[in-house]
Amino acid sequence: MDFSNVTNGILRYIDTWENKLLNLPVETITNRRNKQNRTIKQILGHLIDSAANNHQRMIRLQYNKQLDFPDYQQDNDLWIALQDYQHADWNVIVQLWKFYNLHMIQVIKSVDQTKLENTWQTFEHTTVTLQEMIEGYLGHIDLHLNEIQELIDKQV
Repeated sequence: MDFSNVTNGILRYIDTWENKLLNLPVETITNRRNKQNRTIKQILGHLIDSAANNHQRMIRLQYNKQLDFPDYQQDNDLWIALQDYQHADWNVIVQLWKFYNLHMIQVIKSVDQTKLENTWQTFEHTTVTLQEMIEGYLGHIDLHLNEIQELIDKQV
């Protein structure tokens, strides 16, 4: 299975968004909030959490046919709060997002093709294969970068 659409998409997002994010005014990244009451700093922090959790799942699914690994979806806001992304250094957040996703490209490119049908179960009891997880990763990034774009464009 070729996942180059996913890996190339991640790379395009990094290339497009890194400087754009770094050049945003402090007021924009800390004050504007989406419908979930998250700031741009918190949304990008959530994308770091997504990379971290998907990284763990993608690696573990290559040596476990079925993965019993906690979901964090129901605790997204708790993860954001416990890490205090709102008060973290913006440059560090952006660079962590960038470099974690560069590593995710490596993980996806190196995935064991014989393990793509291995499964993980979400807290809602939905079964997800490793292949589905990889294929869905880019869409999750897209969803939240679109939220960030909406906040950038928002008239105050």
